Amino acid sequence: MEDIRDEKAMEDLTAEEMSGKETAQEPEDQAVDVEPDKDPEAETDKDNEAAQGAQAEQDSAEEKKDPAGEQADDMGLFGKKKKDKKDEQIAELKDRVQRQMAEFDNFRKRTEREKAGMFEVGAKSVIEKVLPIVDNFERGLETTQEDSEDPFVVGMHKIYKQLLSTLEALDVKPIPAVGEEFNPDFHNAILHVEDDSVGENIIVEELQKGYMYRDSVVRHSMVKVAN
Repeated sequence: MEDIRDEKAMEDLTAEEMSGKETAQEPEDQAVDVEPDKDPEAETDKDNEAAQGAQAEQDSAEEKKDPAGEQADDMGLFGKKKKDKKDEQIAELKDRVQRQMAEFDNFRKRTEREKAGMFEVGAKSVIEKVLPIVDNFERGLETTQEDSEDPFVVGMHKIYKQLLSTLEALDVKPIPAVGEEFNPDFHNAILHVEDDSVGENIIVEELQKGYMYRDSVVRHSMVKVAN
């Protein structure tokens, strides 16, 4: 009987221990099951903020590493640097000044040419008025003898020579005529004669003397030409 009682006591003790273990495991199971639910939208916002922060840090690091990136805004098409407004204004003003200087230089040269032309025209006009006086001197002296001792004749010859020397000093020179070939740029043919002793188109006589002022003709020579 005692053995039976002992076995029953052992069974009761084993049953109590098993019951105690199940009771101890219930709080752990409840702690696992009662976990708070997560909000999907909140988790998405957090992920987006984290991604933006990482991207900003990466951009900042790239700007620090790439010094040429700071000058990217100053570079134009094809890698050419854009001009500053001040540089453009300076270039524009410089170009305007150069153009004005060129125009003034052209105006100065044109004015000098016009003045020279006006002076030459005025000089030729005066010379044309003086030449008839020279012609009259020559006609008057043709009626006298060059070796005459008459004081009046001697004085006329001196005045004539002085007049010619003055005209020569002013670059006024007579045009060669007799014995020269006829040239319409310098001569004006009044008469034509048949003369076998001279060549064709040769001037045989000068009827009125022609003159040049520098390189231009003041008066053409009036001549007689042999055919």
